[in-house]
Amino acid sequence: MHSLLSKAGLPVIGIFSELSADERAALMSGLETQPLKRGDVLVRQGEAADALYIVISGRFSVTLDGRREPLTEIGPEQPIGEIAFLTGGTRTATVTAMRDSLVLRLGRAEFDSIAAKCPGIWRTLTASLAQRLAATTSISQPSAPDPRPRTIAVIRAGGAHVPERFLDQLNAVFSASANTLVLNSARAAELLPPLDSAEATQALNQLESSYDYLVFLADAELTPWSQKAIRHADLVLAIATPDADPAPNALEQLAAAFVDTEARRLVVVHERRAPLSGTARWLRRRSVAMHHHVALDDRSTMARLYRFINGSALGLVACGGGALCAAHVGLYKALLESGFEFDIVGGTSAGAAMTGAFAMDKHPDDIDRGTHDIFVTNRAMQRYTWPRYSLLDHRHYDTQLSRYFGGVNIEDLWVPFFSVSTNLSSYQLHRHDRGDLFEAIRASSSIPVLLPPVYTPEGEMLVDGCLLDNLPITTMHALKSGPNVVVSFDIPELERFDVKYESLPSRAELIRMSINPLTRGKLPAAPGLTTVLMRSLMAGRDDFLRQMKQDDVLFVPPIPADMGILDWHRHAELVRNAYWWGLEEVQRLKRARHPLIAAVEATATAR
Repeated sequence: MHSLLSKAGLPVIGIFSELSADERAALMSGLETQPLKRGDVLVRQGEAADALYIVISGRFSVTLDGRREPLTEIGPEQPIGEIAFLTGGTRTATVTAMRDSLVLRLGRAEFDSIAAKCPGIWRTLTASLAQRLAATTSISQPSAPDPRPRTIAVIRAGGAHVPERFLDQLNAVFSASANTLVLNSARAAELLPPLDSAEATQALNQLESSYDYLVFLADAELTPWSQKAIRHADLVLAIATPDADPAPNALEQLAAAFVDTEARRLVVVHERRAPLSGTARWLRRRSVAMHHHVALDDRSTMARLYRFINGSALGLVACGGGALCAAHVGLYKALLESGFEFDIVGGTSAGAAMTGAFAMDKHPDDIDRGTHDIFVTNRAMQRYTWPRYSLLDHRHYDTQLSRYFGGVNIEDLWVPFFSVSTNLSSYQLHRHDRGDLFEAIRASSSIPVLLPPVYTPEGEMLVDGCLLDNLPITTMHALKSGPNVVVSFDIPELERFDVKYESLPSRAELIRMSINPLTRGKLPAAPGLTTVLMRSLMAGRDDFLRQMKQDDVLFVPPIPADMGILDWHRHAELVRNAYWWGLEEVQRLKRARHPLIAAVEATATAR
């Protein structure tokens, strides 16, 4: 037991910092070693606190009942459960092993026996505990755990074999940016004690302190090394190849049993970068946080995977805003020309359509021409119908939209994409990150009343995402860590309307005045239904500011003061203005030495 700690014995940390050397030695005599496997619960909320623990090696998450996200994480040489133990209370949280771990346990009977022999221990620990409780209550929020993985297991998915070229590129990309150790079963046998021993777990955790990343290459089958690699990993990458059998194998089944969905990713490896298809068959039988495509002839795709893992992936989040969203295209063009490379894009309503085109790798000039074709030449939002299900002819609108987005699945895009819609069945935000791209964009931009909702096979009713989240930055945060370009607009304030309410005509008067050319021009100059509806949907659009994180950067391209939300015919003007403004804004950020620019330049250097 004593060999598992340093020669100094009990760590001089936390509530033990005020103990004398003799008192720490006395406590050491009552400690026993307890190994835990990944997923084992060390202490459970609500149970009696019958022991305190000290982490020798490993990693633990602290969670509260009813909350999915951990409050914090606990690492080596940190105590667990000491407050409840010394105060005689019950556990206030659940502590679970995040990987194979070792702890020292001091039970109630052993502690009472030691305290009887050394009464000073109790007085010292009580004073230290009071100080710690005072410090704890002064902190409004617990520290958030570091979301970046340190240990990564690479396993094969389905019937695939992990290509050697993939492993070579993975090693090269990781080693170029971080101190990385790659271990396969042969190398592990050289460096580690027997895998089933507590010393092996401790040795792996000690290696972690010497490297930024440990990458475990699992065997092709479920060997002892494969099991150890999976149980000890913060992140599991399941490697697929397009033509292999997608049925999950024993390695994946073990990973599903021990590793949370948020820590599992599917990586589909392709010989070359070309149009994709068939990814859905791999995702259909797996629960993973995300999937990624890597092309062996395009190193940038491996670099993108690395950025997702190390928490530096660059995102683009686009807002809704009708015709104003054409400004996204000009800004996107300026950012591309300034060296920005986006790893994931997403948006709401018309912003979803623009980022969908970005994810398809369309050139900004082509997107601008497509905007003109859909909304100006073919007047997608100007063909009205009998108002039974909507005001606009949705068949005509869908036809125009599908000519550009039809026949593409989101999971087959090289650049990850998402959109959001409002689920009127559950009154919740609905995220679209798989399935038909056209349907995802159509649902996100399904303006209530103007267009009929989109209905899912489960019978759920989806309408425009701007009702709940016009700028889905929280959705982007849920998918990844790292910086984001966030695009919003300052909506021009329309002039006050000099309209007398009592002048609005009745139904009969409206029909009579509308069909009589002599009185048609005498209708009150009040905003129409479409204008009122669109401006209503834009209310409360600044809520996203409270959700932005330190790494997020807000871009607000200029909008002409006299431009309306349905003025699609002015798209080229918006694109041009946003493009030149975007170039100037990037130069301003460069002069200010903004961290976003440093991140962009680092990515460009890696390419």
